[in-house]
Order: sequence, then C-alpha cells, then structure tokens
Amino acid sequence: MDEAGRGPLAGPVVAAAVVLGASIPAGLDDSKRLSPARRAKLETAIRSSCGWAVAVVEPEEIDRLNIFIATMEAMTRAVASLTAALAAPVSEVLIDGNMTPAGRRADWCWPARAIVGGDGIEPAISAASIIAKEWRDRIMVDAANAHPHYGWERNKGYGTAEHMAALRLHGPTPLHRRSFAPVAQASLL
Repeated sequence: MDEAGRGPLAGPVVAAAVVLGASIPAGLDDSKRLSPARRAKLETAIRSSCGWAVAVVEPEEIDRLNIFIATMEAMTRAVASLTAALAAPVSEVLIDGNMTPAGRRADWCWPARAIVGGDGIEPAISAASIIAKEWRDRIMVDAANAHPHYGWERNKGYGTAEHMAALRLHGPTPLHRRSFAPVAQASLL
C-alpha cells in the first residue's frame, strides 16, 4: 500500500494496494526514483501480472476530512476493493510511512504494518507506489486540459512558482484544496 498526492495544492490523493503475482516485475523501486518512462513500463507490467486496486479521494473530501484522514480513507478504500476482488484473507498490509489507518478509519479491519521508506525496500509497496503515482499523474494531466493556466501537466498540482503565479492571477479551481494555506490565501486576493 502506498499513496500519491498528499502535498499538492490541487487534485486528489490516490492510494494503491498491490498483491504481487507469481511473476514480479523486475526493477521495482520507489516511484520517485524512477524515470517517467520506466515508471510507465513498470505500471503496465504490474497491472498485468499483479492484483491491484486504486482509490481516489477528491479535493472537496480532502478539505472536509483533512489530508491525513483523507489519505487514511483512500488507503482503506483501496484495500477493501482489492480484498473484495481477490476474495482471499489478508495476512498483513504493508504500508509505506510511519502510520496505518488502524484506529483512524472505522472501516479498516486488516492487520497492518507501517514501514518508513517501504516504497524503496518492499517490492509490493514499490509496486503500489508506481500505480498510485501514475494514476494520479494521469488525473492531473487530464485536469490540465480543462484548467491550462496552472501547468498541472508539468507540476501535477504541486505549489511550483508557475502554479502559485497562476493561482494568484486566476484564483482557485474546483480541483484546488481550499483548506491548504496557499489556496485559502489566494481566495482572499
């Protein structure tokens, strides 16, 4: 289990859950350490050889819950979807980071272990990292077509100088996280 999109000012947070298949794709690593081309190839391999599920929590829900709880919710939804599809018991969910949804989301009902830096050391977490990043990046590239001023096809919603300048000039879109300080401040201008 891993997520993508906790820090951006715009767009959803995406969580992916992966169960590795018999044929584990070679070269799995933390998605941030892979080139976009390598990530795309690995995503295709993971999706064709592993069990996987994705959950998306949209900006309005992030604003309502807060980004931490929204991330825990996305993780819960992804694991629930994957376990339902596999119809098999879960022995343990490995999660990148230092916290799990256990005790934070009422629907979380699986044994879980947080692993700091897990996306670079546990192949299943690496695979989830790649799926989540690629899924979210596609969402933001598509969103850039509807909102071309913000450079989301390049910055994926992160607070780059280009994005911040566009936010000041054009104001927030429905995809902006209004609970994030730079977006809230731009709304006041």
